[in-house]
Amino acid sequence: MGWRSVMITQPAYLSLTDHALQIRQGEQQAKVPLEDVSVLLIDNPQVTITAQLLSACAEHQIVVLTVGSDHHPNGMFLPFLPHSRLLKVMRAQLAIKLPLKKQLHQRLIQQKISNQAAVLASILAETDALFLQALVEKVRSGDTDNIEALAAQRYFQAAFGHDFTRSQASLINAALNYGYAVLRAAVARTLVAYGFLPTFGLFHRSEQNAFNLADDLIEPYRPYIDIQVLAMNTDRADDTLGRDDKTALVGILHKDVVLSAHQGGRCTVLAAIEATVMSLGRAIQREGSADDLSLPILASS
Repeated sequence: MGWRSVMITQPAYLSLTDHALQIRQGEQQAKVPLEDVSVLLIDNPQVTITAQLLSACAEHQIVVLTVGSDHHPNGMFLPFLPHSRLLKVMRAQLAIKLPLKKQLHQRLIQQKISNQAAVLASILAETDALFLQALVEKVRSGDTDNIEALAAQRYFQAAFGHDFTRSQASLINAALNYGYAVLRAAVARTLVAYGFLPTFGLFHRSEQNAFNLADDLIEPYRPYIDIQVLAMNTDRADDTLGRDDKTALVGILHKDVVLSAHQGGRCTVLAAIEATVMSLGRAIQREGSADDLSLPILASS
């Protein structure tokens, strides 16, 4: 899989040339080898892309993101089931027993809250960080007590202000939503690449959501977006995301993280997502446990 994200924010003509993405903008041209690309984000309505390039993107397991009139991701083009052991993975996914589903969900939420605590510790909100860290041990199998929601209420207000809510129209929420959408696409792309059906989740099960499993696995990765948004200037008069903001948010995919479980060392968020998906595959195919999941560990600085 590739390691670069390409953002197209100006009118352009995108085509395939010599196994590379060719970008033409007026008199200027550039090429990017497809084997290097993981995400292609098209953020301009005056971009033309050829069918040949779309087909090549599928062959190289590249996710193509489109945006709406508000410049937020609104669609994705994913490779079509390229995994060599597709049926084996699908059968294992559909056969996951409820206790293991609940334990996997528990592990994901525990790591999410732990990473949220690390975010708060990094901005010196120590009391709130300790509160969240104490909640980690209270997350039961399946999170039957909805500790995730309790943590979220304390977390977002401690991070972004006591008047902040996730439902309000603001630059902070615009940035969070943009970053989460990019992460979600990267998770969905990796799930498909490894033969999973992203529609069938562990906890998320909406019939109107084609990416329930991606929404499960994204949880411990969300705080990495939050850290980036906290570093942005969100008090400026212009309340729209600029090009630099979007570039920084997409760039999270290439930041280094530390993994839990059996991976060790540091790797990019993209590589970590791949490790998480692979570990999920091992857990469900070998009747393993939730402890086998490789998840990102955010250390407070």
